[in-house]
Amino acid sequence: MSLKEKIEEDLKRAMKEKREREVSVLRLLKNAIFLKEKEKRYKIFSQKKGMSEEELEKESQLSEKEIIEVIFGEIKKRREAILEFEKGKREDLVKKEKEEIEILKKYLPEQLSEKEIRKLAKEIMERVGPDFKKVMKEIIPKVRGRAEGELVSKIVKELISRK
Repeated sequence: MSLKEKIEEDLKRAMKEKREREVSVLRLLKNAIFLKEKEKRYKIFSQKKGMSEEELEKESQLSEKEIIEVIFGEIKKRREAILEFEKGKREDLVKKEKEEIEILKKYLPEQLSEKEIRKLAKEIMERVGPDFKKVMKEIIPKVRGRAEGELVSKIVKELISRK
């Protein structure tokens, strides 16, 4: 079962079981995936004229990696909202956003620990030197979908500052 199908199935189950928060989060996620596919479809259509409707439909489906990127984007939006709600002392909304993040995290592959990211960053730094851009250029493709870019960036900056 693909990730997209799993999200659909979980949405149906959550609706039947009347888990409103989960229904809301999964509907928003499903919509974000739909919009990303629509954007991809438009790009393909403008680049490759003369494709059949079926070919265009097939080409515009998001890959598992692309869906994971959409999920990370949804998590990032909620983290940004948490910061704003904390400033406004709205603990009820902070709690809601954190619960939504937990729901979204279920659809991500197992995440790398800070220790694993640190080890990988050190190995890359030994090869390319303490150059932030070079390290990030090499590490991001290796951790994509398994670690948040913000965390990776923070760890790399920390390691470089110690050099």
